[in-house]
Amino acid sequence: MPAIYNSDPPTASFKVSPVSFIFPDDGLVPNNPLPFLLYKGAVVTDNGDPEWNMEETFNANGWGQSWRNGIFDYLHYHATVHEVLGVTRGRALVRFGGNHGEDFEIRKGDVAILPAGTGHQCLSASEDFAVVGAYPPGQQMQVTRPTAENYRLAVRMIPQVALPETDPVYGQRGPLVELWRKRRR
Repeated sequence: MPAIYNSDPPTASFKVSPVSFIFPDDGLVPNNPLPFLLYKGAVVTDNGDPEWNMEETFNANGWGQSWRNGIFDYLHYHATVHEVLGVTRGRALVRFGGNHGEDFEIRKGDVAILPAGTGHQCLSASEDFAVVGAYPPGQQMQVTRPTAENYRLAVRMIPQVALPETDPVYGQRGPLVELWRKRRR
């Protein structure tokens, strides 16, 4: 079953409106009924240190525990935490939503926000591809591979993951806050 595309909410006050998708549970990758959000070109990375710029954007909006690297080339998800991925250099083709998900080309300045349980895997990348990842406060990340046992545990854990109080790019009044709270009601 393909991902459900949601029309973007009215976000005239934001530089970039999100594209949002809801990926269905496929029996091994639980995904999440909260929408996956993709902000194209949301963060300026052309001046100074692009990784620092991305980290500062996330930190200023309450998302921390940041790291710098790429995206694993194997399918995985995080059942205990929501995650933001900000592309700081290069480009990559990434499948979000598991084996039955959607392939997206993400580029420098793009930000992807993955609700807990969202499958992701880097399919290919430029040599200079780099990402900054971060998490809402109080949540601990663990990498989960899609197995039947992990799936059973994840479907019980994912609904318990707290909603973030802020959008990692736009803060307390960002599209994530509105979309995820509306969806969780």
